[in-house]
Amino acid sequence: PPQPDEAPPPPLASVPVPWKNVGSCKGHRESPGSLVEASAGEEAQGEEEPAAAPLDVSRLRSSSMEIREKGSEFLKEELHKAQKELKLKDEECERLCRVREQLEQELEELTASLFEEAHKMVREANMKQAASEKQLKEARGKVDTTLFAEFQAWRASPTLDKACPFLERVYREDVGPCLDFTMQELSALVRAAVEDNTLTIEPVASQPLPTGKAAEVDCGSANTCALSGLARICRHRIRLGDSESHYYISPSSRARITAVCNFFTYIRYIQQGLVRQDAEPMFWEIMRLRKEMSLAKLGFFPLEA
Repeated sequence: PPQPDEAPPPPLASVPVPWKNVGSCKGHRESPGSLVEASAGEEAQGEEEPAAAPLDVSRLRSSSMEIREKGSEFLKEELHKAQKELKLKDEECERLCRVREQLEQELEELTASLFEEAHKMVREANMKQAASEKQLKEARGKVDTTLFAEFQAWRASPTLDKACPFLERVYREDVGPCLDFTMQELSALVRAAVEDNTLTIEPVASQPLPTGKAAEVDCGSANTCALSGLARICRHRIRLGDSESHYYISPSSRARITAVCNFFTYIRYIQQGLVRQDAEPMFWEIMRLRKEMSLAKLGFFPLEA
């Protein structure tokens, strides 16, 4: 029986007990102990979640910073490469500009040089033309018109035929008398060799040179001219064609033969087109050669002959 001094125990409070679905087909009711543990775990988890959130934000921030730094470094590298390429292109452009300026300067100098050279050539040509015209005017008052006309006719069609008027006159007035020596037979042979360009004049050696060829035949003496027959010291001798015979000639005879050979050499050059001159200079050169033949015929010749 209860004692009068003891109080009755307090009534038990009703605690709602949740039901937890364990499976799709059956469920069981958690015991109060497990419910209390679960409730305590949820309260502990609820207390830990606010502490984990700042960690995730800091990680995101650090990742974002890393990505931003890497992107910044990549952009800096690309910018550096672009600046380097741009600098190389600028240097190449400067080099090409210098090359272009140099080429333009050289082209200007070359153009100026060519213009000056062309102007100089034109001026010289004009001066030569004026001098030629002046000489022509002077020559027309001095030159025998008949001789000049014969020369121009021969120059239009150069030939070595003695029948043409020009050469026929030269043969008659200069070549024939110049090669007309006392020894007529040898004179004719010399004239034929000169016309055929087969005559050879060589100095007389002080002593005979040994040779393995056939002995040469000396016709005459070194103290007698084979053409004139006069007693003269002969320092030269002539050979006709391929003959081994040599004829001693005096200085006077050599000068006459040389004058005629010089004339034939010049007209052969004209015939072959090797003389690039106008008619007047050619004519005056032929007149000079004819003068040399006339002087040699009269006995005027250089001492070294």
